[in-house]
Amino acid sequence: MKLALQILGVVVAVLLTGAMFGTAGWTRPPVRSEQTGFRGTGMVQVQNPRTLAAKIDENAAPAPQDPVPPGGEPATQTYQNVKVLTDLSTDQFNRVMASITEWVAPEQGCAYCHNVENMADDSVYAKTVARSMLRMVRHINADWKNHVGETGVTCYTCHRGNPVPKAVWHDNPGPPHALGFAARDGGQNHPAPEAGLTSLNYDPYKELLGDQNIDQNAVRVAARTALPTSPSKPIQTTERTYALMIHMAEGLGVNCTYCHNSRAFFSWEESTPKRVTAWHGIRMVRDINGNFIEPLTPVLPEARLGPEGDPPKANCTTCHQGLVKPLNGAQMLKDYPELAGGPMPAAENPAAK
Repeated sequence: MKLALQILGVVVAVLLTGAMFGTAGWTRPPVRSEQTGFRGTGMVQVQNPRTLAAKIDENAAPAPQDPVPPGGEPATQTYQNVKVLTDLSTDQFNRVMASITEWVAPEQGCAYCHNVENMADDSVYAKTVARSMLRMVRHINADWKNHVGETGVTCYTCHRGNPVPKAVWHDNPGPPHALGFAARDGGQNHPAPEAGLTSLNYDPYKELLGDQNIDQNAVRVAARTALPTSPSKPIQTTERTYALMIHMAEGLGVNCTYCHNSRAFFSWEESTPKRVTAWHGIRMVRDINGNFIEPLTPVLPEARLGPEGDPPKANCTTCHQGLVKPLNGAQMLKDYPELAGGPMPAAENPAAK
């Protein structure tokens, strides 16, 4: 009997060792920890230099297109039906178009958005989408500096060479459930990647990132007192917030204490400055989903819509893709001032001379 238990112990140890090195969720050393706050408060970030280096390599920004000299004929005089980049010269316009092709549709080329027989034609749906996305990029760079700073964004920040960014989401109807008076589970106990494979709410995005008119305090569920003093939010709301927080942590490759002090999660005074940036980021995502992406629903073909008929929308991972700063903080916008959103120098009009 003793020998059998010893053999069983060895077998279990071997299986656990194999699981540690061969299954998802485990990582081999080295692991680096960095203290980011007071001792004893859990204010620490844990990273593996090996996997972090691989993630940085995966998120390298492409080399910029060669710059063009200022001035020249306005793009609106060279081309017909220019509706968004009306402040660019022809050379600037051509440079942006070449870059968009590289960033969004390198395999499909210009024909992904354009009727190559008539470039002014608007019959290709992707052209309408591209116009809306250009307006969105300029809007982010001009009006959401509290989140993107001077680093800004370009089309590549999300697309990474794909017509549709890899990290997008649709409304999740959940698994089939009984109708009528049958009890519903409130989105709980269905482990989903959106919530880090936990049993939390499987769709934290629809209300917290997809509804631009939601109560601005909808995310806040942490109590401020040891015992309840008034009716509080239901547990389903709390779990939805926790699911969103897990998404944000995984999307940026960090843990909760990157933004929060674990002594008092609700306290802004004890949180890190990163929490303010994240606060603006949540509202920025609601803005772009509600004002730029949702209105494209009638334009998109059925194949681009989700099971509930909604378009692919953005979340934190869409841009960050596992890093604290998208593209590891590469400042692509300085190489593409055409997308900055501010007033561009007026293109020279040769006819005015």
